[in-house]
Amino acid sequence: MLVHSRTGKWTAWTVFAVLFVPLFALPLLVIVAASFSTNWSGAFPSGPTAEHYTAAVRGESLQALTTSLVTAVTAGLLALTVGTWAALAADSLRNGRRFLDALFMLPVAVPSVVVGLAVLVAFSQPPVLLNGTRWIVILAHTVLVTAFAYQSVSAAILRLDPMYEQAAASLGARPAYVLLRVRLPLLLPSLNAAAGLCFALSMGELSATMMLYPPDWLPLPVLIFTATDRGSLFTGSALAVVLMATTLLVLLAVSRIRTKASYR
Repeated sequence: MLVHSRTGKWTAWTVFAVLFVPLFALPLLVIVAASFSTNWSGAFPSGPTAEHYTAAVRGESLQALTTSLVTAVTAGLLALTVGTWAALAADSLRNGRRFLDALFMLPVAVPSVVVGLAVLVAFSQPPVLLNGTRWIVILAHTVLVTAFAYQSVSAAILRLDPMYEQAAASLGARPAYVLLRVRLPLLLPSLNAAAGLCFALSMGELSATMMLYPPDWLPLPVLIFTATDRGSLFTGSALAVVLMATTLLVLLAVSRIRTKASYR
C-alpha cells in the first residue's frame, strides 16, 4: 500500500469498506441470499431451499451454461489471436497506429446493442449468411472483446525491452524465430490476462446477444434475463450465482497459468 502512516492506512481501509460494501458486496450477497429462498416478503428472505440450484445445473440451464462456456472460450481465443496479431502489426507501423487503435476501440465506444445490430444487418444476407446460427453470436462476442485483447497486448509490447530481440537478431535468428521464441514468451503473462478478461466479458454479455441468439443457442445471461422477466427472481438469482462461480473458477485457473508463466 502506498500509504505508510497508521492513520492513513485506517482511513484508506475505511473508505474502501464504505464504498465496496454497499456498491459491490451487498448486491452480490442479496443475490446469493435470494438464490436460497422461496419468498422475500420482509427485510430478510425466508423459506430456505436448494431446489433452485438443483434446477440450475440440469436441463435447459446446464445447456445454457455450456453454450456460454463454448461461446466465451471460442470468442476469447479468436479475439486473442486477432488482437495479438493487430498489436504486433501496429508496433511495426510508424504511420497509421492511431488509426488502428481507433478502429479496434470503436466497438467499445458504441453501445453493444449497436454492435449486435450491425452484425445482424451485415450477416443476414448472402454471400455470408450467419443469421440463425451460433456463429453470429460468437462473431458478435469476438468483435466486442477484441478491443480489450488488443489494448492489453499493445500495452505489454510497449513495455518490452528491445534488447532481447536485438540480441536474438544479432545472433542470426530470423524474424519468425524471434517472434515465436522471444517476443511471444515474453508476452505470455499479458496474453493470459487478456484471455481471462475476454472470457469474463463474453460470459456476461447480454445486449448484443439478445438480438442475435437462435433458439438452439441460448447463453446463460439470456436465460437469466428471461427467468427474471417472467417473475422467477429466485431461480434467476441461482442461475446468476452459477454464472459468477463458473466465471471466477475459470479466471482463477487462468491466473494460476499466468503466475507460472511470469515465474518462467
